[in-house]
Amino acid sequence: MTSDQYGIQDPREQHPAPVRQQGQEQAHPGTGGEMTPEPDHGERTYRGSGRLAGRKAVITGGDSGIGRAVAIAFAREGADVLLSYLDEEEADARETAGLVEEAGRRVVTVPGDIRDEAHCGHVVRRAVEEFGQIDILVNNAAYQMSRGGILDIGTEQFDRVFKTNIYAMFWLCKAAIPHLPPGSTIINTASIQAFQPSPALMDYAMTKAAIVNFTKGLATELAEKGIRVNSVAPGPVWTPLIPATMPAGKVGSFGADTPLGRAAQPAELAPPYVFLASQESSYITGEIIGVTGGKPIT
Repeated sequence: MTSDQYGIQDPREQHPAPVRQQGQEQAHPGTGGEMTPEPDHGERTYRGSGRLAGRKAVITGGDSGIGRAVAIAFAREGADVLLSYLDEEEADARETAGLVEEAGRRVVTVPGDIRDEAHCGHVVRRAVEEFGQIDILVNNAAYQMSRGGILDIGTEQFDRVFKTNIYAMFWLCKAAIPHLPPGSTIINTASIQAFQPSPALMDYAMTKAAIVNFTKGLATELAEKGIRVNSVAPGPVWTPLIPATMPAGKVGSFGADTPLGRAAQPAELAPPYVFLASQESSYITGEIIGVTGGKPIT
């Protein structure tokens, strides 16, 4: 692998595929340190160029996976970062916080469950108190759990998926919008599941389709305020969510059905978030950027 994200590489071989081995299955929420290969969040490869200098960002699910990769990239581009995450993800969050600080930026950590509306308000208030402003809101936290189909999805899981993926996004946006000046951005994490739903992830796919719709509707509403709203729709990404929510037998082949033949690493998701957060995307709002290894999102 080259030293940063700019060197030309064969995308099929840029990162290794997940290893089929005993022990890849984890209890939710999982941790990257127990995965093989360990996820690449850009720790050694992402090189910033000041594209977010002076910005203040809130990232939910910022402890690991895509959230960690985005936090690293934002910090190296010059942004201060607030990380929102579950209490049980404290160890991963501290590691991410250290990487933000190594980039010379401020980091604020706020553990707690965003399924609680009051906590969502607390996240936004902490950001305003610590940074004085919010320029970027990344709604990235999500919950999924693979099941056999609709008959295997209980009401408790259904509630958890919707509260984490949809209710929290709605509450966080509602709390943050009064603090977002013109030029601010909201970036929501959707999924290829919004367009190609898997029966095993039916409830999760429903929420991701709702996120696409929410993104488009909110973008239209906030355009008159000078606030842009967009979404990134990942395909298969090698994060702790995979061994923590999928049957062990499927983990080793995760992502093999994409045209590029492998799952993405979190580091490969960070650049689209940076682009949507930066002034380079000033005329883009209400859009969904697919990062799917070649799978269509239409």
